[in-house]
Amino acid sequence: MTVYMRTAVAAAAALAFSVSLAAQWPSYPTPDVPRKDGKPDLTGPPPRTADGKVDFSGIWQNGGGGGGGGGRGRGAGAAPGAGPAGPGGAANAGAAAPAAGAGANAAAPAAGGGAGAGGGARAAGGRANAGQPQAPFDPNAIVNSTFFEVAGRGYPLPMRPWAEALKKERMANDNKDNPDVWCLPIGLMQYHNHPQPRQIVQTKNLMLITYESNYGLRYIYTDGRPAPNNDPTPWWFGYSRGRWEGNDTLVVETTNFLGDERSGWLDVDGTPYTDALKLTERFTRPTFGTLQIDITIDDPKAFTRPFTVRVNQRLMVDQEMMEFICNENENSTDHIDVPAWRKEGGTPRQLGPNMPIKTPPAP
Repeated sequence: MTVYMRTAVAAAAALAFSVSLAAQWPSYPTPDVPRKDGKPDLTGPPPRTADGKVDFSGIWQNGGGGGGGGGRGRGAGAAPGAGPAGPGGAANAGAAAPAAGAGANAAAPAAGGGAGAGGGARAAGGRANAGQPQAPFDPNAIVNSTFFEVAGRGYPLPMRPWAEALKKERMANDNKDNPDVWCLPIGLMQYHNHPQPRQIVQTKNLMLITYESNYGLRYIYTDGRPAPNNDPTPWWFGYSRGRWEGNDTLVVETTNFLGDERSGWLDVDGTPYTDALKLTERFTRPTFGTLQIDITIDDPKAFTRPFTVRVNQRLMVDQEMMEFICNENENSTDHIDVPAWRKEGGTPRQLGPNMPIKTPPAP
């Protein structure tokens, strides 16, 4: 299994293993996918349920690579007119590097095309565009979220002093306490941006999202229930309720997050969130092969104001999710200093302005 701190090279590793991954399962065509000359044509309108609402069901991967039926390193089955695939001519193996800069009003990418706006792709093991001048920041833009930075590199996150200090502390510590290192759920934003795919199963009253990474499972209730008001036990995934705006947009509000030092990571670089976090996601499916999610992050303990980011994903067809058991043959953490909360008698700190931080915030 791959330890989280080595996710910087995930793209290269996934590409290297793409041939063996593709050979694990027999090829079986995804039902009900429009095709042209035998190849998936994902540029048409999205599918709909019997009551006329958009159906988000499918296996989805980051918008930066794969889509159009490629995925996991296979370029076959790309939509007609698709742009170039990933490095070496093959579609990136489910792990195309996310856009690194702050993107301006990034529309969902066309099926089989490249990443949305947001700067160059992150190089494996490093940060893209290092030392290069950034484009002027547009405060009215919806920026592309990335795996390493929740609002893309260059976006001035409105963090409170304690949150900024904690993020610096985490980065100085090589982000070794990220929950993925310890095979724990990695939080919704990291799941959204993770290079491993996720599968949506939509029913009338419930939408399930299974994440290949760490075998995560999320419930989104669409039966009209309100937010819980009985002080329930917080969840790693939060408590999600969805409602429809017309037939094209599903609005999902998630609260009741755990928000302690084990769980409170919005990205690889350690941008924190607390138990006050409210995520509001707007799911749309502009075409058969594209999924766009605009996400407003509102956490008054960690940020001075809410901000909105965008996640673009693309449909994978003629493929299946893989079983990924994080703890299987996991030996890497034997060589990492154990977090205090994992030691005998240790208790995870609840994140917030009064938590002790080794590096105090600047006055």
